[in-house]
Amino acid sequence: MKDFAAIDFETANGKRSSVCSVGVVIVRNGSITDTIYSLIRPWPNYYSRFTTAIHGLTCSDTDDAPLFPEVWSAIAPRIEGLILVAHNSPFDEGCLKAAFECFDMSYPGYRFACTCRASRKRFGRELPDHKLHTVAARCGYDLRDHHHALADAIACAHIALAIL
Repeated sequence: MKDFAAIDFETANGKRSSVCSVGVVIVRNGSITDTIYSLIRPWPNYYSRFTTAIHGLTCSDTDDAPLFPEVWSAIAPRIEGLILVAHNSPFDEGCLKAAFECFDMSYPGYRFACTCRASRKRFGRELPDHKLHTVAARCGYDLRDHHHALADAIACAHIALAIL
Protein backbone atom coordinates (compact mmCIF):
# COMPACT_ATOMS: atom_id res chain seq x y z
CA MET A 1 0.00 0.00 0.00
CA LYS A 2 1.54 3.29 -1.10
CA ASP A 3 -1.34 5.77 -0.67
CA PHE A 4 -3.14 6.06 2.67
CA ALA A 5 -3.67 8.23 5.73
CA ALA A 6 -2.48 6.92 9.10
CA ILE A 7 -4.66 8.23 11.91
CA ASP A 8 -4.61 8.20 15.69
CA PHE A 9 -7.05 9.58 18.24
CA GLU A 10 -6.62 10.20 21.94
CA THR A 11 -9.73 10.37 24.10
CA ALA A 12 -10.50 12.38 27.24
CA ASN A 13 -12.56 9.74 29.01
CA GLY A 14 -14.18 6.36 28.48
CA LYS A 15 -16.55 7.65 25.79
CA ARG A 16 -15.34 7.05 22.24
CA SER A 17 -16.84 10.39 21.21
CA SER A 18 -14.51 12.23 23.62
CA VAL A 19 -11.68 12.65 21.12
CA CYS A 20 -9.30 15.27 22.48
CA SER A 21 -6.54 15.09 19.88
CA VAL A 22 -5.98 13.68 16.43
CA GLY A 23 -2.88 12.98 14.40
CA VAL A 24 -3.00 12.24 10.68
CA VAL A 25 -0.12 11.31 8.39
CA ILE A 26 -0.77 11.38 4.66
CA VAL A 27 1.29 8.98 2.56
CA ARG A 28 1.39 9.20 -1.22
CA ASN A 29 3.55 7.05 -3.47
CA GLY A 30 5.11 5.47 -0.38
CA SER A 31 6.31 8.76 1.16
CA ILE A 32 4.95 10.93 3.94
CA THR A 33 3.71 14.07 2.21
CA ASP A 34 1.72 15.80 4.95
CA THR A 35 0.96 15.68 8.66
CA ILE A 36 -1.93 17.11 10.63
CA TYR A 37 -2.23 17.49 14.38
CA SER A 38 -4.96 19.16 16.36
CA LEU A 39 -6.25 19.33 19.87
CA ILE A 40 -10.03 18.95 20.05
CA ARG A 41 -12.43 20.07 22.76
CA PRO A 42 -13.89 16.68 23.73
CA TRP A 43 -17.53 15.76 24.01
CA PRO A 44 -18.41 15.09 26.75
CA ASN A 45 -15.90 17.62 28.03
CA TYR A 46 -14.24 15.99 31.02
CA TYR A 47 -11.06 13.99 31.53
CA SER A 48 -10.64 10.81 33.50
CA ARG A 49 -7.53 10.26 35.59
CA PHE A 50 -6.84 7.12 33.56
CA THR A 51 -6.76 8.86 30.17
CA THR A 52 -4.78 11.84 31.46
CA ALA A 53 -2.22 9.41 32.91
CA ILE A 54 -1.84 7.88 29.43
CA HIS A 55 -1.49 10.98 27.25
CA GLY A 56 -1.05 13.85 29.72
CA LEU A 57 -3.85 16.03 28.32
CA THR A 58 -6.30 17.86 30.61
CA CYS A 59 -9.19 20.30 30.26
CA SER A 60 -6.78 23.22 30.40
CA ASP A 61 -5.15 21.92 27.21
CA THR A 62 -8.38 21.72 25.24
CA ASP A 63 -10.81 24.26 26.74
CA ASP A 64 -10.05 26.67 23.90
CA ALA A 65 -9.62 24.01 21.22
CA PRO A 66 -12.11 23.67 18.35
CA LEU A 67 -14.88 21.08 18.43
CA PHE A 68 -14.64 17.95 16.28
CA PRO A 69 -16.70 19.23 13.31
CA GLU A 70 -14.37 22.19 12.80
CA VAL A 71 -11.24 20.02 13.04
CA TRP A 72 -12.67 17.35 10.75
CA SER A 73 -13.72 19.88 8.11
CA ALA A 74 -10.01 20.74 7.73
CA ILE A 75 -8.93 17.08 7.63
CA ALA A 76 -11.59 15.58 5.35
CA PRO A 77 -10.51 17.16 2.05
CA ARG A 78 -6.90 16.17 2.64
CA ILE A 79 -7.71 12.47 3.13
CA GLU A 80 -10.40 12.17 0.48
CA GLY A 81 -10.18 8.85 -1.35
CA LEU A 82 -7.53 7.41 0.96
CA ILE A 83 -7.78 4.30 3.11
CA LEU A 84 -7.35 5.15 6.78
CA VAL A 85 -4.77 3.07 8.62
CA ALA A 86 -4.62 2.77 12.40
CA HIS A 87 -2.92 0.56 14.95
CA ASN A 88 -5.86 -1.24 16.55
CA SER A 89 -8.22 0.27 13.99
CA PRO A 90 -11.44 -0.77 15.78
CA PHE A 91 -10.62 1.82 18.46
CA ASP A 92 -9.85 4.69 16.07
CA GLU A 93 -12.69 3.81 13.71
CA GLY A 94 -15.01 3.63 16.71
CA CYS A 95 -13.86 7.07 17.86
CA LEU A 96 -14.41 8.53 14.41
CA LYS A 97 -17.89 7.05 14.07
CA ALA A 98 -18.84 8.10 17.62
CA ALA A 99 -17.69 11.68 17.00
CA PHE A 100 -19.65 11.84 13.75
CA GLU A 101 -22.74 10.51 15.55
CA CYS A 102 -22.29 12.81 18.55
CA PHE A 103 -22.32 15.87 16.28
CA ASP A 104 -25.09 14.50 14.02
CA MET A 105 -22.74 14.38 11.03
CA SER A 106 -23.24 11.97 8.14
CA TYR A 107 -20.49 9.33 8.24
CA PRO A 108 -18.92 8.97 4.79
CA GLY A 109 -17.98 5.29 5.16
CA TYR A 110 -14.22 5.56 5.51
CA ARG A 111 -12.37 2.28 4.93
CA PHE A 112 -9.84 1.22 7.57
CA ALA A 113 -6.83 -1.08 7.60
CA CYS A 114 -5.26 -2.25 10.86
CA THR A 115 -1.52 -2.45 11.42
CA CYS A 116 -2.03 -4.38 14.67
CA ARG A 117 -3.87 -7.18 12.84
CA ALA A 118 -1.28 -7.06 10.06
CA SER A 119 1.48 -7.35 12.66
CA ARG A 120 -0.11 -10.43 14.20
CA LYS A 121 -0.26 -12.07 10.76
CA ARG A 122 3.25 -11.00 9.75
CA PHE A 123 5.19 -11.47 12.99
CA GLY A 124 3.02 -13.83 15.03
CA ARG A 125 4.83 -15.06 18.14
CA GLU A 126 8.10 -13.51 17.04
CA LEU A 127 7.08 -10.45 19.09
CA PRO A 128 6.25 -10.45 22.81
CA ASP A 129 3.17 -8.33 22.02
CA HIS A 130 1.78 -6.31 19.14
CA LYS A 131 1.59 -2.93 20.85
CA LEU A 132 2.41 0.10 18.73
CA HIS A 133 5.86 0.74 20.18
CA THR A 134 6.83 -2.94 19.92
CA VAL A 135 5.76 -3.25 16.28
CA ALA A 136 7.30 0.11 15.38
CA ALA A 137 10.65 -1.02 16.81
CA ARG A 138 10.44 -4.31 14.88
CA CYS A 139 9.84 -2.27 11.71
CA GLY A 140 12.90 -0.12 12.43
CA TYR A 141 11.09 2.96 13.73
CA ASP A 142 11.96 4.44 17.14
CA LEU A 143 8.66 5.71 18.56
CA ARG A 144 9.18 8.64 20.88
CA ASP A 145 6.42 10.53 22.68
CA HIS A 146 4.08 7.52 22.61
CA HIS A 147 0.42 8.51 23.11
CA HIS A 148 0.86 11.84 21.39
CA ALA A 149 -1.60 11.45 18.50
CA LEU A 150 0.76 12.67 15.79
CA ALA A 151 3.74 10.65 17.06
CA ASP A 152 1.56 7.53 17.10
CA ALA A 153 0.19 8.25 13.61
CA ILE A 154 3.73 8.65 12.27
CA ALA A 155 4.74 5.32 13.83
CA CYS A 156 1.63 3.72 12.33
CA ALA A 157 2.54 5.09 8.90
CA HIS A 158 6.04 3.61 9.15
CA ILE A 159 4.60 0.24 10.18
CA ALA A 160 2.09 0.32 7.32
CA LEU A 161 4.82 1.11 4.81
CA ALA A 162 6.85 -1.82 6.14
CA ILE A 163 4.17 -4.53 6.34
CA LEU A 164 1.00 -3.62 4.45
